[in-house]
Amino acid sequence: MNGTTEIRDLSALALGRLIKERKLSSPEATRVYLDAVREENGRFNAYISVCEEEALRRARAVQARIDGGELTDSPLAGVPTAVKDVICVRGMRTTAASKILENFEPPYDAHIVERMNEAGAVILGKLNCDEFAMGGSTETSYFGATRNPWDTKRVPGGSSGGSAAAVAARLVPYAIGSDTGGSIRQPCSFCNLTGIKPTYGSVSRYGLLAYASSLDQIGPMARDARDCAAALAVLSGGDARDSTSVMEAPFDFSGIEDERAGAPKGRPLAGLRVALPQNYFEVGIAEDVKTCIRAAADRLAALGAAVEETEIPLIEYAVPAYYIIACAEAGSNLSRYDGVKYGYRSQDASDMYEMFCKSRAEGFGAEVRRRIMLGSFVLSSGYFDAYYKKALRVRGLIKRSFDDAFRSYDVILSPVSPTVAYAIGQRISDPLAMYMADIYTVSLNLAGLPGIALPCGFGAEGLPVGMQLIGRAFSEATLFRAAFAWQSATDYHEKLPIGAF
Repeated sequence: MNGTTEIRDLSALALGRLIKERKLSSPEATRVYLDAVREENGRFNAYISVCEEEALRRARAVQARIDGGELTDSPLAGVPTAVKDVICVRGMRTTAASKILENFEPPYDAHIVERMNEAGAVILGKLNCDEFAMGGSTETSYFGATRNPWDTKRVPGGSSGGSAAAVAARLVPYAIGSDTGGSIRQPCSFCNLTGIKPTYGSVSRYGLLAYASSLDQIGPMARDARDCAAALAVLSGGDARDSTSVMEAPFDFSGIEDERAGAPKGRPLAGLRVALPQNYFEVGIAEDVKTCIRAAADRLAALGAAVEETEIPLIEYAVPAYYIIACAEAGSNLSRYDGVKYGYRSQDASDMYEMFCKSRAEGFGAEVRRRIMLGSFVLSSGYFDAYYKKALRVRGLIKRSFDDAFRSYDVILSPVSPTVAYAIGQRISDPLAMYMADIYTVSLNLAGLPGIALPCGFGAEGLPVGMQLIGRAFSEATLFRAAFAWQSATDYHEKLPIGAF
């Protein structure tokens, strides 16, 4: 098999099978994607860095391991991938899409990169994102905005917009992102992809450049749920270097297909109890998105699920609580970038204090500076109790609301975003509107719950709409079981961006 288009049309798992069967080599597949990135990335600005020589070296090494009988249990061995530029890869420029880290090369690998190397992944490079993952459109990147392959005048979502655009444009079979308040799920919705934010603590954050430590989580983005499940099985598992890592063994999703085979014919979701919160549809949601989500609920019912309308209380408080907590943690985490030991240092300073102030003012973009200032304010004397402490209490109440819902339901169905992808420049000057668009996603990060985004239709302008399935903590197998059934019965995820290729 040597057709470039054919190779790029394959899912990650299908590509992995061909490599295992010696019908295609990892270096050949890697070269196909590197050539595509060189020719087409200029249209989308999905990659910040491409490491061609290192990727080919890795591909040859992985192929030698496969030829030697290793990696037989690794379904993604030899398959090219790429990671969001907030994840450390040793010797590979890692910038967080910020001027302040423009030339930083980590001396170590993130835990998930170690896991990927063990599994035979071939990392092509680093993907664009909002600066320090702060944004919902990938417009705050120091390296320029990423463009949505479905319409290059529109945003791909954020902050993992480069990851989403690269997969949607077939510049990589699957990619790794991070999700602090929807940064995997919302770009997947905008770009017609599948992506999962795993349960907090299931994937190590060691080597992730922190935005908000109690909210950040790494996860995969791909064309379909099976690729996502295979990638998450690699990423997950315990890590003694991350005190919030709570899983000893990685996820194992190998039994899901067997369970599906035993389901009643035509009703693979029989026995699954699905909640559809009516208060999610009350304010601010576009009609085309609402129509797609309600149609998805009907389709899930036709597949055997018991779908019931309900309410999830306190959802209207999720966004303000999230931004208070996230900005407070960001102010603390980003205090290390001071121009002293590494990163950008201002050359226009007469003393150390001025160097510190100017390095941060010149090195950080406007959105990062805004969130640091908000974080400093809510943690300051006189406002700590009024804002930060109350936000923590609201976080606990939101978690309790989900706990109550999961006493009666297995899965909660919701929109991912209240709208389809919007035009570049449309919201960047209105931070509040940008923040409010996170209404359906941030609550999962506050509660530490898993959520998977799945394509479920197209809006009035032919742009993708995504739905979100939310599960109780560590119920990723349940989410993937539902996702597999959904994507076996629908073909939304198979649709390509119109005119992108």
